Amino acid sequence: MKNLNYNELLAILSYELDKNKFEKRFFIALAGPPACGKSTISEKLNNDLNIKGFSSGILQMDGFHFDDSILLSKNLLSKKGAPETFDVMGLKNFLERLNNEEEVVVPVFDRSLELSRASAVVISKKIRVIIVEGNYLLLSSYPWSLLKDYFNLSIMINCNEKILEKRLIERWKGFGFSEQEIDQKIYSNDLPNALNVVKNSIKPDFLLDN
Repeated sequence: MKNLNYNELLAILSYELDKNKFEKRFFIALAGPPACGKSTISEKLNNDLNIKGFSSGILQMDGFHFDDSILLSKNLLSKKGAPETFDVMGLKNFLERLNNEEEVVVPVFDRSLELSRASAVVISKKIRVIIVEGNYLLLSSYPWSLLKDYFNLSIMINCNEKILEKRLIERWKGFGFSEQEIDQKIYSNDLPNALNVVKNSIKPDFLLDN
């Protein structure tokens, strides 16, 4: 499979969307390891597709984080961000609703507060392309494997591990964590999660270099 740059990917997506009659919404899965640039790319892609006349919106997987109180009760707080710390069936239910309902109000993840905000963004009737963005969208393990049938097209972001490591360090420094706390987060959680995405995701339609 050929690795694409962003402009190549945008051209392919535009071609695919041009062929679509949009009787139903068109779902694009944008997956990849932590800190590979999913949020930035999804925002850029959303903007560029709208400029091209394809009315699009974003559904964040991160909006389905379990609250810290739930993670604490399940002894998973130190694993926050791992596959088991998300409400996967909640995400599946929202994909189902977006596939069948004209307007759906969806949650988002507020990174400044490190929590999900419910009913935060309206996906209106006019939005016909949904960019679903998140680490584990293409995982082959249950229950994540239930999501693949909702996606018309899938993209995996490819990123060098050293670049991921550098971005993760900068991310957690920005939150004021100590060096010891950062090491714990990255080497006990973030990078193992990244390896899980790389090794255990189904084959995407396209690979995007970033």
